[in-house]
Amino acid sequence: MSHRILLVDDEPGILKALKRLLLLTPCTCNGQTFKLQVDTFTHPEDALEVVRHVPYELVVSDYRMPGMDGVQFLKSVRELQPRTVRFILSGYADLGGLINAINEAQISRFIAKPWNDYELVAAIGQGLAFRALQLETEQLADQKRLEQRILSDEEVARKLLESQEPGITRVDWGPDGSVILDPELQAEFERLHPEA
Repeated sequence: MSHRILLVDDEPGILKALKRLLLLTPCTCNGQTFKLQVDTFTHPEDALEVVRHVPYELVVSDYRMPGMDGVQFLKSVRELQPRTVRFILSGYADLGGLINAINEAQISRFIAKPWNDYELVAAIGQGLAFRALQLETEQLADQKRLEQRILSDEEVARKLLESQEPGITRVDWGPDGSVILDPELQAEFERLHPEA
């Protein structure tokens, strides 16, 4: 099984170096080896569009990027996929920015540029192992809640489905109670047919 991770940095050379490192270096933690599938983006806005529909186990983002900084980006990732492990990568030792990253985006790790290859790969392995442990704990807790009838079968199934396909359980409702499959298409239809 491969573990999908996302790298976001406005410098294509850094993304190429990171991706090459992660695809060539074994990523392990406590005897467990993680085969990685690595996606890269130079624009955080484009990455967020993908995060809306593709589940990621771990995201590494540059701190300083034009348009949207790493804290804003990872905060949005946390809202869309709360179980995703989040790292900040930065060449700047900005204490205020680091505090914001911890408090707002709830990052797990701050990695300085230039990074040490071994430490970066080890941190990613630790992040993936920690996430797996958190998910296992959550599943056991949900099983106990199910047994105690605190959760229904449907709620457990919905949580599982949402973790596999982010956004699939969110529904946009129309004013008449109908389900809107494509909000942009619905807005265009309403513009063209105001009497409907």
